[in-house]
Amino acid sequence: MIYMAVSLKIGYLPTLYHTSFVLRASGRMDDLGIKATWKLFPNGPEMVEAFSREELDLGYLGLPPAMIGINRGLRIKCVAGGHVEGTVLIGDRSCQVKEMASHALAQFKDRIIGTPRRGSIHDVVLREFARDCGLADSIEIKNFDWADFILDALMDEEIDGACGTPALAVLARRQGAKIILPPDKIWPFNPSYGIIAGERLILESPLTLENFLVLHEDACNLLRERPQIAASMVHNDIKIIDEDFAREVLAVSPKYCASLPDEYIDSSLAFVPVLRFMGYIDRDLDKEDVFWTDAIKRVHPHKHHYSLICQ
Repeated sequence: MIYMAVSLKIGYLPTLYHTSFVLRASGRMDDLGIKATWKLFPNGPEMVEAFSREELDLGYLGLPPAMIGINRGLRIKCVAGGHVEGTVLIGDRSCQVKEMASHALAQFKDRIIGTPRRGSIHDVVLREFARDCGLADSIEIKNFDWADFILDALMDEEIDGACGTPALAVLARRQGAKIILPPDKIWPFNPSYGIIAGERLILESPLTLENFLVLHEDACNLLRERPQIAASMVHNDIKIIDEDFAREVLAVSPKYCASLPDEYIDSSLAFVPVLRFMGYIDRDLDKEDVFWTDAIKRVHPHKHHYSLICQ
């Protein structure tokens, strides 16, 4: 089949378990006639700003910053999932690994936890986690624009812990820190990112969007089922990332899928009252405000794969 060439402007984050790196290395988008222009962003809120300037058609984005943009009138929707439970709590050498969430977080009383920029998914998850545990007034949360700065601060003992991606957790672990709480204990089924599309792409180029989602789903399957190959592809896209490191990152929370099941949507919408309480949004958002599921239902009509463990 011959595909008419179309262009897509795609925003992505420096997050190794997103399918962006696999797709960039695979060449399969060219095979479908999709000419992608990729733009790297340090965090979700900056990507939202690019959407507001109409610089992007698609983005790999956490749901809280997307919701903040939607609240401001941004015409974007989440059209697919990608990964769940990607927020990891990291402690310095003095911390102990805990199975109970409140016990893990209590170790940071009167101490400092670093996390990405305000409004990022990790920032929102951490602040709500602290509030749920009754520790919001006892823990200082320090925000950073780049994850590299969080790691530097942790190693320099400027902060006592961190809350961020599996990649940050693996880097910290290699420096003597540790994951002190399993990712599924912080906020079960929390959506670490989704594929966000501009309304123009949804309305004017639905076939292009659907073709992209087919590749995205295939890449999710590769991350889950064949992590060694996926790690090699990440290395091919980012030469400074070695395969062993990429494989460690992919194994921290191996819950990869493109579908939008009820569990994903319900967990995402649970952010709405949290975002309102924190002052990030000023109105309620419902499913139709945030999600457009028609395309992914055609691409992925069967049961989701988030609960399957990577071997």
